Amino acid sequence: MAVRIVTPIQKRFSDVDSFLHVNNVAQQMYFDVGKTEFFRRLLALGNVEEGKRIITVSTRTDYRGQIRLEDETEVITEAERIGRTSIHLRQWLVCRCGDGREEVRTESRSVMVAFDFVRQEKFPVPDTWRRAMLGED
Repeated sequence: MAVRIVTPIQKRFSDVDSFLHVNNVAQQMYFDVGKTEFFRRLLALGNVEEGKRIITVSTRTDYRGQIRLEDETEVITEAERIGRTSIHLRQWLVCRCGDGREEVRTESRSVMVAFDFVRQEKFPVPDTWRRAMLGED
């Protein structure tokens, strides 16, 4: 079972339009906050070998409903699939409604690649990363 990381989102004044709806660009930044927290907590990326990181090669986002300024919002991130050099992430922006219900307002899927910046090439996802994302550590 893949590990899910839940990251609370604090909205900024600049995230919303004149109707107090969070704009799509801000939502993408929320997904990036979730990715950063996911990889920081599970892979301790600050300790990764010199020059080896994870980069985004593809994203797809589906907008299911509006996110408003007053909505309590969090991003949920999990590895949906781990390939030889790729990590397929699935993320949700979830809002807590006034009546206590939680609703998925936006869903995103990203393909990330393990990349060696020194050699400028992909490399296989290390087993330690794989086990951490699958909750096997």
